[in-house]
Amino acid sequence: MAASEFVAWVRDFEAERDRRGATPDPSWESGARLSPAVRASVQRFQLGEDGDGANLIAKADAAGDPHYAAAVRLFEDEEHNHARLLARLLAAGGATTSAGHWSDAVFARMRRSAGLHAELLLLMVAEVVALRYYRALRDGTGDPLTSEVARRILADEERHVPFHCARLRGSVAGLPRPLRRPVLAGWRVMLLGAGLVVAADHGRALRELGVGRGRFVADVAGSAGPVVAAILGTDPPRTPAGRAEPAAAALPAHPRNGCRPRARVWQLPGTGRPDTGYEGVPGTLSRRTSRAERTYP
Repeated sequence: MAASEFVAWVRDFEAERDRRGATPDPSWESGARLSPAVRASVQRFQLGEDGDGANLIAKADAAGDPHYAAAVRLFEDEEHNHARLLARLLAAGGATTSAGHWSDAVFARMRRSAGLHAELLLLMVAEVVALRYYRALRDGTGDPLTSEVARRILADEERHVPFHCARLRGSVAGLPRPLRRPVLAGWRVMLLGAGLVVAADHGRALRELGVGRGRFVADVAGSAGPVVAAILGTDPPRTPAGRAEPAAAALPAHPRNGCRPRARVWQLPGTGRPDTGYEGVPGTLSRRTSRAERTYP
């Protein structure tokens, strides 16, 4: 993986950090209305966001690319900010953070024991699950503060997936060709398993947010295709109907690499909305949260 790609990612993360610093926090004083099920669900996700990231940073340092290591540190800063936002949301709803949960302990042990590339595959499982969860939290809650916090976190997560894909693309390309698809098939199985665990553990909250267990698992599993395509460097899938998108020239260029949106779209699982995506970072930035339209990174 060329270092120049991660120079661009460092700049992207720094731009988001500056934007975040210039944007006021949500209005915590307005309070949050969290049902018991949603409150417990948010507590568990807050715990997952609250890792120190030291092991990933150490592995990134050892990889020998200072630009990638710098980008990983900035990525971890965003994860810590997610934990802070969720903790403040819980406090606004009269709740505290959780001291621990078995699923977080198991995931942390797996990540610590893995090498960089294996840890990134595990981390991508969590990131893809988080995309669907925070979308459900944003769209399904009737509480404005909760929706705002979920929106901010989701906007970051939509950038984290292509960031990790960029590193994994080079890693998978270094494998013998016959092993590449089996490795990613194994990742799909891990993603499905994680979706099933989250659906079982957060099922009541998901139902309150308008997403049943089966729909959540199906949407998470359906997100695997674009991620695998991005890692392999192949074309992303299109919508079954093959609907045409407005002319690419009419849509803004990607702010990081200047690429124009694709002329066709694939569907964001579980939303009923198309994601225009961008060439080179398939299915990663939807028009709904493109930087040109965001008030928050």
